[in-house]
Amino acid sequence: MTRRLEHFPNLVTMFFQRAAEKGDAPFLWAKRGGAWQSTSWAEAARQVSSLAAGLKSIGLQPGDRVMLVSENRPEWCISDLAIMAAGCITVPTYITNTDRDHIHIIENSGACAVIVSTAKLGAGVMRAVLQSSQSPQLIAIEDMRAPAGVPCHSWRKLIADHAPDVIGTTAAAAALARTDIACIIYTSGTGGAPRGVMQHHGAILHNVAGCTAVISDDFGWGDEVFLSFLPLSHAYEHTGGQHFPIGLGGQIYYAESLDKLAANIEDVRPTIMFVVPRLFEVLRTRISKAIEKQGGLSQRLLGLAIDIGNRRLDGRLRLIDRPAALIVDRLFKPKIARKFGGRMKAMVSGGAPLTPEVGAFFQSLGVTFLQGYGQTEAGPVVSCNRPSAGIRMDSVGPALIDTEIRIADDGEILIRGELVMPGYWRNEAETARVIKDGWLHTGDIGVIDAAGRIKITDRKKDLIINDKGDNIAPQKVEGMLTLRPEIAQAMIAGDRRPHMVAVIVPDPEWTQEWCAASNARCNDAALVENSDYRTAIGRAVEAVNKDLTVTERIRRFILADDAFTIENEQLTPSLKIRRHVIRQIYGERLDALYKH
Repeated sequence: MTRRLEHFPNLVTMFFQRAAEKGDAPFLWAKRGGAWQSTSWAEAARQVSSLAAGLKSIGLQPGDRVMLVSENRPEWCISDLAIMAAGCITVPTYITNTDRDHIHIIENSGACAVIVSTAKLGAGVMRAVLQSSQSPQLIAIEDMRAPAGVPCHSWRKLIADHAPDVIGTTAAAAALARTDIACIIYTSGTGGAPRGVMQHHGAILHNVAGCTAVISDDFGWGDEVFLSFLPLSHAYEHTGGQHFPIGLGGQIYYAESLDKLAANIEDVRPTIMFVVPRLFEVLRTRISKAIEKQGGLSQRLLGLAIDIGNRRLDGRLRLIDRPAALIVDRLFKPKIARKFGGRMKAMVSGGAPLTPEVGAFFQSLGVTFLQGYGQTEAGPVVSCNRPSAGIRMDSVGPALIDTEIRIADDGEILIRGELVMPGYWRNEAETARVIKDGWLHTGDIGVIDAAGRIKITDRKKDLIINDKGDNIAPQKVEGMLTLRPEIAQAMIAGDRRPHMVAVIVPDPEWTQEWCAASNARCNDAALVENSDYRTAIGRAVEAVNKDLTVTERIRRFILADDAFTIENEQLTPSLKIRRHVIRQIYGERLDALYKH
């Protein structure tokens, strides 16, 4: 039966209403001492009420910005809700930020307080506080020492010292309007200083209602369980992995780490997860290699599942495929389903473009894989694939309810609706550049098909224009390169040049296997000089070139010194490559490729 989300005035009211309905039912889960421990809805509501009173007691006023620096954990959710319940504005911040990033956000947002979780994270925050022109107070979730002159409060003591008044806090929160700013999320960006996106309560509530309609209409709204592992400081997880579960009255488990994610999925058995394409590119490679090693029936069933799945997605399923499909459904798909917990309704991919082959791979294995599209500036969810609209892996589905989409004359995707931000914090010029007549200019190039599904072809600003004026979409080529087992990551370049070149990060597992088979020394210095190794990777590039147009083909490449990571700032926290950083590092070597 289809259900619709109520029309809430703000996010805090939505939370307190769900807490009143759910009572002592479990809400937030974290693994402590080797066992999952829960915080009930009622207890979370009490803590939110007490912490909101505590924030007011240390002088915070409505509209004040409160920076939140923490890994995903129950205290993150409680802090976020308490900040808003106190009338303040949350400023989520990546735990991977440098001191320079923290200083920029503290000063740009004018943060009056910083909630920080651990002593390790606190050290970086305190250095930033001492170097910034602001003087925010610190609120420590765990015990830590603050330098002299920096006021520091205990998160737990602020809660303990203020008796909960859930009814009073709920009544006070009702004054918040959908147009009020809920948070300022600094986009990690692929270039330049992060900009603060002002998300109002209505933008996030619009997203929650739209996502709820997808789940309710296509899968049924039940007792949902979420596993949160993407950073909550990213708009995608903040909306999809926190406020959406609250709207559904669902449970949220916080994954221990990326390394333990697979085990957590089997343990928690989530019904919905929000993911990024990079994770599934890695999982696809691992699953394929594991089944390849098993050989025999498993390998044949995998090949059969993919063949049938591709034909089904293309609407070309034959009568002769039906017996084979039954065999795959009975003997193969249940094993894969168990790896994903056994009750997964959908895994929603966003944050970056998904290579269609990766989506088709998992769809063929029986994992319902919904690619979505969005931007921090739009709540962030704009559209999502759904079975009722006909899933196509080369599209990001139709727009969410109450969302207007149109394509500009130059192919740019424009968005209008309550989900669109009011603007960038303290940046009127940039706001005026991207919002014109109420339409958000996304910077993405795309088309809308006859069924209303959006297809993204590339980022407008990332388009490479060669010396002949041809446009090349780098993300398409890079996605095809990373589908090869030899290649883990890639970035192509060639703006105003006669042809494309690439920086390639070889796959470490493939490299180990190649070294063993070739009896070669497997260290970075030796491999760089090994012509056979480069030739093997070159063959992988040539295999990709066969499926590319002449202008897209990679003529030459260099091997990266290191993998692209968040730590070396070559990936954003949402795992997008930072093109300007990689170009800065490898620019001279890429330029040299044109001289030979």
